[in-house]
Amino acid sequence: MEGQDEVSAREQHFHSQVRESTICFLLFAILYIVSYFIITRYKRKSDEQEDEDAIVNRISLFLCTFTLAVSAGAVLLLPFSIISNEILLSFPHNYYIQWLNGSLIHGLWNLASLFSNLCLFVLMPFAFFFLESEGFAGLKKGLRARILETLVMLLLLALLILGMVWVASALVDKDAASRESLYDLWEFYLPYLYSCVSLMGCLLLLLCTPVGLSRMFAVMGQLLVKPAILEDLDEQMYIVALEEEALQRRLTGLSSSVDYNVMELEQELENVKIFKTKLERRRKASAWERNLVYPAVMVLLLIETSISVILVACNILCLLVDETAMPKGTRGPGIGNASLSAFGFVGAALEIILIFYLMVSSVVGFYSLRFFGDFIPKKDDTTMTKIIGNCVSLLVLSSALPVMSRTLGITRFDLLGDFGRFNWLGNFYIVLSYNLLFAVVTTLCLVRKFTSAVREELLKALAPGQAAGCWH
Repeated sequence: MEGQDEVSAREQHFHSQVRESTICFLLFAILYIVSYFIITRYKRKSDEQEDEDAIVNRISLFLCTFTLAVSAGAVLLLPFSIISNEILLSFPHNYYIQWLNGSLIHGLWNLASLFSNLCLFVLMPFAFFFLESEGFAGLKKGLRARILETLVMLLLLALLILGMVWVASALVDKDAASRESLYDLWEFYLPYLYSCVSLMGCLLLLLCTPVGLSRMFAVMGQLLVKPAILEDLDEQMYIVALEEEALQRRLTGLSSSVDYNVMELEQELENVKIFKTKLERRRKASAWERNLVYPAVMVLLLIETSISVILVACNILCLLVDETAMPKGTRGPGIGNASLSAFGFVGAALEIILIFYLMVSSVVGFYSLRFFGDFIPKKDDTTMTKIIGNCVSLLVLSSALPVMSRTLGITRFDLLGDFGRFNWLGNFYIVLSYNLLFAVVTTLCLVRKFTSAVREELLKALAPGQAAGCWH
């Protein structure tokens, strides 16, 4: 009987491993297909020539697609884990959700951590160097020469990073055992290096997210139709039509030799046409879309932002009175054993909404910063180098999102895998300073956003001519 039970246990373990591997493959395949369509939508079509460069571009495209899929998986992993925990609590003995267990969740977190390291330190540098390589001088040109140059560059880059991290560890931590542990690449060095990258990603999120939270109101204002309060859209359309007709007459009357004036008038005419299109959209919009959807979305954004700031403020108080509130505090009860929120399923749903809202806001804030403004992809006109830069940036942001959510107290889910092996998460002063900076910077951005209208009115009153020029 014992032999039969052992064989049965082995078969059950084997079937469980096969089932989990199949689920992971299907989930990643879906993310990969979606990522491929996204990248090909923005990739420059002129790069699709049939030669050696086309093969290099195609390989770089596949690597970028893989990286973007890993980024999407890292973003979806935390919400998936939270909702899975609540489902297991609600239906603990349901036959149809037996595949959703703690082993699967742990495996997904470990895979996400492994693939994030692989993409960040191997695949993306390889794609960039491979794209820029031409082969060493004196060697026969071709793919082999470019691959050889790329591998040499990767080796040099790895030695450079290894040396920099080893020196940094020696300067910060003078313990000889700590420095010697860096020689253990798999168990210590890669998690330690990923911890440094995650810290930089969290600092980048600290900069991008508050800016994005304030920019979300402007972005949604551009996507939605604003209420026409004390405005006569028909009169504005009539004025714009007259201005468009006048500009067309001036263009017709000008000589083609006056290039500067022609270009200036064409740009002005294009701006008038864009404004006319916006007015037509506002005029054709239904009354409920103008008067209900726009205010509802703005109120919803304000509520979500306020809840985020309130949760961070509560987390600051918890950090001051309870050491278990630290991101690297005591381990939780495990998947499917207890709810992660005091409000049960409703609280878990709110956490998921806030996590997605913070991620969208961080991406909006990232592209709103002046330094990263050139990274904005354009449809059918984005080079592979810029696509690689975007994929790396999104990977860093998405990998740091679970850590930021846990650090700010948005969720109490204990990070699994190498996501939770960051040394700085146990530093009280770093975590407290991060929460304080996030709350203060977000509040200042929102105050600046909602007082901008008052400042504009004061500028109009004090300097009418200057304000009019700025408005134009």
